[in-house]
Amino acid sequence: MKKIISVITLLVVMFLVIFSVNIYAVKLETVVVTTDKERVKSGENVTVNIEFGEELGAYTFDVGYDNTFFEYVSAEGGEVDDNGTRVKVAFYDNAGGANPRSNMSVTFKAKEVTESNSTNFSVTATGLAKPNTDSYDDIEEAMVKYVNVDPDYKDYDIRLEHSGDIIKNEEKNMKLIVSSSMGRYYEHTRIIAETTTPAGGTVKLLGTDSDEQEHDIIQTGWGKDEGDPIGGKDAVKELDIRGLFSNSGKYTITLKLINLDEDSMVIASKEFNIDVKETKGDNVDTSKDDEQTGDKTDKDEGEEEKTATNKENKEEDEKEPSTMPKTGNTVYWYVVPALTILIASYVSLRRKE
Repeated sequence: MKKIISVITLLVVMFLVIFSVNIYAVKLETVVVTTDKERVKSGENVTVNIEFGEELGAYTFDVGYDNTFFEYVSAEGGEVDDNGTRVKVAFYDNAGGANPRSNMSVTFKAKEVTESNSTNFSVTATGLAKPNTDSYDDIEEAMVKYVNVDPDYKDYDIRLEHSGDIIKNEEKNMKLIVSSSMGRYYEHTRIIAETTTPAGGTVKLLGTDSDEQEHDIIQTGWGKDEGDPIGGKDAVKELDIRGLFSNSGKYTITLKLINLDEDSMVIASKEFNIDVKETKGDNVDTSKDDEQTGDKTDKDEGEEEKTATNKENKEEDEKEPSTMPKTGNTVYWYVVPALTILIASYVSLRRKE
C-alpha cells in the first residue's frame, strides 16, 4: 500500500512540475523582422528593423550577416558588439522599467559585387524581459529576412573610332568598342546598325570573325546568330572593322547593342555623324570665307592691331626734328675769345711801333 502511495505521490509531483513549467514558460511571438529595402546595390545601406510588439525592459538581440556582402555600419537600441559576422545589441532599463523599448535596428553597407546575390539576415534573442521583470523564453529558432545584393550597374557605352579623313571609295580602318565599368550581364547580345546616307550613297562596316568569315554590320549585324555574352566589371567588346563609303557627304550611323532574350530589346544605342570627303585634302578654306563675308577672326584682328602699331612706330622714326637739340657748349663760345685775343695783340703791336 505504501508503495502505491509513493508512486502516486511521485506522479503528482512530476505532473505539477511539468504543469508549472508550461504555465510560466512564456514565448514572445510578436517580434517582427523587416528591412527597409529588398534589393540593395553595392555601396548602399540597408537597415534591419526589429519590432517587439510590446515594450521590453531588457533584451539581447543577435543579428547574423554574411560579411562577403555586408559590413556593419551602426545600430540603435542598446550597447553594440560586432564580431564581423554577428552584431549583438544588448539593452537593460536602468530606470527600473520607466524607459522600456519597443524596437531596435542595425544598419549594414553592401560591399562591391560583380553579380547579383541572394543573402539573408538571421535574428535570435536572449534575456527578454518585460519592464516588471517577467521574462520570456529565448528566441532560439532564427528569424530570417532575405535580401538581394546587386552591383551598381553602369550603362553600356558605344564608340566608333578612327583617325584622319574618310575618303569616298577608300576603306577606312575603324574600331567599334562597347564597354561598361560595371555592365549588367546578358547572355545573348548582338550589335546592329542603321544608317542614313547622302543621295545615292551606300556604306559598309566590314569585319572578319574568328572563323575568317567577313560580315557587314550594316546588313547582318555582328555576333553569333544565338548572340554573345557580355557583362561584369570592366566589361568590354572591341571589334576591328573597315568602313567603306561610296559617295562624299554626310552619313549618320546608329549602332545598337540588343538583347536577343528580350525580343531584341535595345540595351544601348549611339548615333555617329560622319563627313566623307571627295578627295584627300578636300577642306574648306575658312580664311577666304572670312575675307569674303567681311567677318574678322580673332587672328585677323590681332594681325591688324600689330600692323597698326608697327606703322605708328615707323612714322615716329621717320620724323626729323625741326631744330637740333641744344646740348653742351656751341662753337661761338670758342670763336669770340679767340678774336678778342687777336685784336688785343694787334693793338699792342701798333702802339710799340
